[in-house]
Amino acid sequence: MGFDDESKEGNEEKGLPAAEETTPEAQEDGNEAGDKPHREMREAPAYASEEEEDDEGAKINLGPQRSLKEHFEKDKEDESLRRWKEQLLGGVDMDSVGESLEPDVKILSLTILSPDRPDLVLPIPETGNPKGLWFSLKEGSHYSLKFSFKVSNNIVSGLRYSNTVWKTGVKVDSTKEMLGTFGPQQEIYTHELPEETTPSGIFARGSYSARTKFVDDDNKCYLEINYTFDIKKDWPST
Repeated sequence: MGFDDESKEGNEEKGLPAAEETTPEAQEDGNEAGDKPHREMREAPAYASEEEEDDEGAKINLGPQRSLKEHFEKDKEDESLRRWKEQLLGGVDMDSVGESLEPDVKILSLTILSPDRPDLVLPIPETGNPKGLWFSLKEGSHYSLKFSFKVSNNIVSGLRYSNTVWKTGVKVDSTKEMLGTFGPQQEIYTHELPEETTPSGIFARGSYSARTKFVDDDNKCYLEINYTFDIKKDWPST
């Protein structure tokens, strides 16, 4: 999700997530523990161009793909690289992994966290996009988003999240966030975005459409999902 400028009873609207925080059970991606960052709204162009929406763009040549075993064996004489790989791969049993060159990332759920209400867990549909309205948010409320996902087969490099939001056909926000590099493991990774505040006021309320994507450095897309959500005067009854 994400927003940009809308009116707050005539003022500018505020919008949605960007930076990151990975839980301990996942993988620290460089942020120190402490206060959560808060993304300020920024002005977005009124309409999305093809370049802006798909500027994952031309595929970057990152060299030949390698299986997990080949990754682990390569550069064994480099002590710092060896330690980094051991930390990244954790307890992966090299004797049990296959020879797959392609990592697999399965996005399992999106959770909306807010102090105003119980956590709202939204499972990702197995096939297609959510039908109808996916969720509703209360205007002026504080909340953050948390993803859960699983990595298998191989290391996924440069996994990143992007989200574009429209209201009445007008693009109101575009967010891109690097999540990091993750090794395959049985445990589920979780990644939490910084706290946001939904816009408020008569012009902020209503229906929004959004598109969320997860891609890696090879521009392999693991999830593209289109959905709609509402901003209302209050949380929906549970």
